[in-house]
Amino acid sequence: MTGQTLRSSEIAVGEKTAGSGYLDAAATAPLRIEARSAMIAAFDDAVNPSSVHSPGSRARQLVEQARSEIADALGARANEVVFTSGGTEANNLAVIGLALASPRGRHIVTTSIEHPSVLESCRYLERVFGFELTLLPIDATGRVDPGEVASALRADTTLLSVGLANAEIGTVQAIQEIAEHARLLGVPVHTDAVQAAASLPVSFAPTAGSWPGASVGAMTIASHKFGGPQGMGALLVRRNLPLEPILHGGGQEGGARSGTENVVGIVGFAAALTASRKDVGTRALALAECRDELLERVLAEVPGVRLTGDPIERLPGHASFVVPGVSGESLLVALDVAGFAVSSGSACAAGKDEPSPVLLALGMEPTLAQTAIRFTLPNPLSSQAIERIVEILGAEVMAARGTRTPGM
Repeated sequence: MTGQTLRSSEIAVGEKTAGSGYLDAAATAPLRIEARSAMIAAFDDAVNPSSVHSPGSRARQLVEQARSEIADALGARANEVVFTSGGTEANNLAVIGLALASPRGRHIVTTSIEHPSVLESCRYLERVFGFELTLLPIDATGRVDPGEVASALRADTTLLSVGLANAEIGTVQAIQEIAEHARLLGVPVHTDAVQAAASLPVSFAPTAGSWPGASVGAMTIASHKFGGPQGMGALLVRRNLPLEPILHGGGQEGGARSGTENVVGIVGFAAALTASRKDVGTRALALAECRDELLERVLAEVPGVRLTGDPIERLPGHASFVVPGVSGESLLVALDVAGFAVSSGSACAAGKDEPSPVLLALGMEPTLAQTAIRFTLPNPLSSQAIERIVEILGAEVMAARGTRTPGM
């Protein structure tokens, strides 16, 4: 299937957003029509699913059906799916909940390029409970050396948390090889799969050939990366792993996460995830082909631009760059005026003037890190769109350097 075929069917995402040059899917993917339809249908039954009357029972059936659909789509058991308010809460629950419930010790291993919800959870454990934190080094492309993991793990290590793919630079980690060192020591492994699961055939199934499969004990996903509603996420966690809740109350979600379940959000989440799994492999190939064309054209035709992240082991719809001497925000504005919605980095850091900690961890100077720009594609781009993007970037770079693009 070609990128054009995928594009003409719009891969069942929101027409208004997907068709307007929206290239910020890593922040939030356009709402899929399947999710919208399922949510509208669920509103009439969106009462408290913990109530014992008939309407409450119907709401509970919707929640449990959605839980089963999400589990089936990702190779998990239904009782391994804990609904949360999003990826941030799921990461907090994984890091804090697994660490406090584990009897192994008070040592956590992670990397300096994790999502803030992972890093700040680790620092909370360090600050409040006296945990020791080890940050794994990364190379210039954002990759973790599995050998460094082996060196960092100890007999008292409580948890290893390494993200499957990075939102800012697109780098995908060798999570199975990384996790193997933890398995040999009996250390639980958590992976933040919020970005990876949206565009790669990620599976929680403990069977041979599944990825990351049995190598991880807990995995975070978020609804709005699949084209579902914002404010919904889930932690997939093996039933043999003890988990201390971080929200206390009525004991919903099997006691792992108290609070009345968001029936409509859960239904939309399941619908979006199920729909996205139907063509995930074909879609990933089409996105990767388009991504490679965009990378090749930008690197060849925009003076001085540099790729960030791994050139090969990266998310299929992810293209990220730094442009020395040119503000990333100015590039974003120029593209926005032309109808292309892109990002200068992680949406979680929007509004901050500080350079990206991820890019600094790659060894970049702060001034260079502030020139970052990121394209994350919900659908493959047309050749005309790529041509226009390259043209805009080239013109902005020339203008910033006091030269003119030929013919302009």
